[in-house]
Amino acid sequence: METTNKGFMAKFQELLEKYVVPVATKISQQKHLASVRDGLTVLVPVTIIGGFAILLAQPPVNATMQPTNFFFSFLCMWRDWAAANAGTLLTPYYLTIGAISIYVVLGVSYQLCKTYKMDAISNVISALLVFLCISGVPQAFASGETSVTAIPLTNLGASGMFTAIVIALAVIEINHLFIKKNLVIKLPSSVPPNVAAPFNVLIPGIFNLIFFMVLNILCTSAFGTGIPGLIYAAFQPLISATGSLPSILLINVLMTTFWFFGIHGGNMVGIVTTPLTTLGLTLNAEAYAAGKELPSIFAGAVNGVYGGWISYFAVVIVVIVFCKSSQAKSIGKIASVPAFFNINEPLIFGLPTVLNPLHS
Repeated sequence: METTNKGFMAKFQELLEKYVVPVATKISQQKHLASVRDGLTVLVPVTIIGGFAILLAQPPVNATMQPTNFFFSFLCMWRDWAAANAGTLLTPYYLTIGAISIYVVLGVSYQLCKTYKMDAISNVISALLVFLCISGVPQAFASGETSVTAIPLTNLGASGMFTAIVIALAVIEINHLFIKKNLVIKLPSSVPPNVAAPFNVLIPGIFNLIFFMVLNILCTSAFGTGIPGLIYAAFQPLISATGSLPSILLINVLMTTFWFFGIHGGNMVGIVTTPLTTLGLTLNAEAYAAGKELPSIFAGAVNGVYGGWISYFAVVIVVIVFCKSSQAKSIGKIASVPAFFNINEPLIFGLPTVLNPLHS
């Protein structure tokens, strides 16, 4: 029986390596999808800072709460302090999660520049300029006795995220095409690279700016909304779909299935889900800041924490309590502490549950 199992496993693994793994590897390494995934991953510090800012400014305290005990007194003091300093406390939120699309442009364009080995800073600035020109049209506001020209955060927040992704990818691709076709200003080799690099993207930068601004005007004239509105409307069905239980279950089943076949499920599914979870987190933060009901279920790391990760802690308990194998029990004991903090690799690769269809 053992020989039969080994023979089956060898054939099964050979089948996976021949047909499944190459396709999965190509998808996970596709430069545009990988740039989106990795570009949004680097935004974690920004979202954490913005999240702490909004928690300080909007404490979870009922407006009618009275200081009847020590704990309630502390919460009431926090509420009153936050109300008195709301403008200052919310500033980091408005400049992080409130303007998340700016950071999305920077992260995604930077990752794609790394893939093409292009000068990062000049190309990233080019992408950011194009995005701001079609999304952040300056408007005049009355502030007391003076008028202020400012950029509204409407298209720079959650609603502009997919526009930021599209613009970042498109601008870097166009810049790369211009550089590849030699349609750039080339300075003598004696000029330092840090001086020559900005001139290298000047012509493609001007082309991108004119092209997308004209396209934005045409879209506004034809459809009544510009590029940001059209892109957001195009992705709206996908955003709505991820709020349903069947779609969340499907995502988790796919992720687990990839792990089952020895493929990193998080990386595979994250290519699609990372933009959606980041958008959901941002929409929830905006609603929370406005005192509204949170609209997105599939947001941030909630799916991971309460979906895939927490299940491994249940596996630890089952292994320690019910498993008869001393080796498995030892692995369960070692894995119990990191599993408590959602670090499950000792269990994933120790039992193992990856690429183990007969025993996982």
